[in-house]
Parts: sequence; structure tokens; C-alpha cells
Amino acid sequence: MRTARRSLYRWTLAAALSVVALGETLVPCTAFADIPAIAQRQRTEKKIFTDNEVIEGFLKIAFGAEYHLAGRVDRIRKYDGPVRVFADGNRADRKTQLAKIVADIAARVQHLDIAMAGSLEDANVQVKLVRDRDLQRTIATFYGSERAKEIRSSLDPQCLSGFRKNEKFEIEHSDVILTVDNGDFVFFDCAYEELLQSLGPINDTASVPWTMFNDNVSMGYFDVYDQYLLNLLYDPRIKAGMTVQEVKAVLPDVLADVRAWVRKVNNLPE
Repeated sequence: MRTARRSLYRWTLAAALSVVALGETLVPCTAFADIPAIAQRQRTEKKIFTDNEVIEGFLKIAFGAEYHLAGRVDRIRKYDGPVRVFADGNRADRKTQLAKIVADIAARVQHLDIAMAGSLEDANVQVKLVRDRDLQRTIATFYGSERAKEIRSSLDPQCLSGFRKNEKFEIEHSDVILTVDNGDFVFFDCAYEELLQSLGPINDTASVPWTMFNDNVSMGYFDVYDQYLLNLLYDPRIKAGMTVQEVKAVLPDVLADVRAWVRKVNNLPE
């Protein structure tokens, strides 16, 4: 099934925290491999990329924004502290699946401290789980009726994410809206993309064929290519507010370390 996944970029002022690192050796994720559409994609996934292929994708998704509310911003945007996710909705099965997705992301991004929160008050990422028929009304609740109409006409979303950041381009809070009744593959596909985009890589691109941040690509799991991109973004040497030129200056060293990590957690050959 093809899903119209889109992301909303929002601007405001807020505060930030500090980075906590974690990581361990894993085998490739099989948590949702019993879903045929996901299993098929995992069997045929491209896992070997050149430095140029990884860097090109990173620069395209980490800078700019697919939907602009405050003009184009060519700066790195990321959390600078622990990320805590709260699932708000009535579907216990989807909450359980979301917790597994968050745990998978936590295990595969080395310098990102992300986990579920027990309450909305303890979270800086709110995931709103809604029925498809309630999606537009929920978007209007978050962003107002006029902006919801703009989002619908511009993006026609099936799921949505956005964040607000401070003057240092540090993300302070994210909102994710997911539909729960469009099937398992759509849920996982949306949940992975929107959760990851809510962490900073907000710009979709049609020119990189291996990333879930391409509206022509549906994955349903955290693929190797996007693990490269998120690990680059959350390396401590890539800081919120950096320009393209500042990032390019440190990318070679960062990429070398990221390659070692992604190879380790996915059991990839040397």
C-alpha cells in the first residue's frame, strides 16, 4: 500500500538540554518481519553505500523543510537532550507497537537517548493516535482550522509530524499524528518516518531513492541508509544551528565513526 506521508515544519522559541549516548550490538531488526510487505523490503534492501551517497542524502534531508511556515532555514535542527515519547490514544496494540519502534530507534542511533514516557507531562514528543476519519479534525486542533486547510491542500497527509525549536535551532517539542486503522504496514511506515522526522530531518527529497524521507518510498522499518542519516545527525560533532559549510568540514571524520557503528549494529561486512 502506498501512503501519503508528509511532515510539517514549525518554528518557535524554547529551551534545550544535553546529549546522552547509548548503544549496543544488534542483529537486523525483525520485530515486524512477519508483515509480508516489510519482510519483502528487508530481503531486497540495499545496505552498501558510498560516502558520497550517504553525504548527499544527509545534506538534503537535514537542511531545509518540505513544508515552510517560517521560510527556508538552512541550519541543523536536532534535540540536544533526552527524548521522551508519549502515546496518546485508545489503541493498546498500537501503543505497544509504537514502544517497540521507539526501542528500535534507540538501539540503532548511538548518541540519541530516546525512550517512552509514562505521562504527557514527562514527554517532549507527543504521538497522537487517531482514526483516519478524525485526522483532519485532529490537525485542526493542533494547528487551527485555516492552517489545517492549507496542510490538507498542500500535503494531503495520512500522518503528520512537526516540531518547535529555539533560537539555537535546538528542538524543544515535537508532535506526531498517526492513524491507527489503515493497516499494520501503513502504521509502521508512518510511525518510523514521522518519529524520525520529528527528531530533525524534516526535509523530504525525491532525488534519493534509498531513504524513507522520499514520498515515493515506503519502508515500514528502520532501514540501513536512514540509520546512517540519523547517526550523522545525532553525532555530538554535528551541532544544532550548524550551517552546510560547517557540517561539511566535520562530516568525513563523523562518517568514519558512523560507518563503524552502523556496520556493528547490523552485522554488515567490513
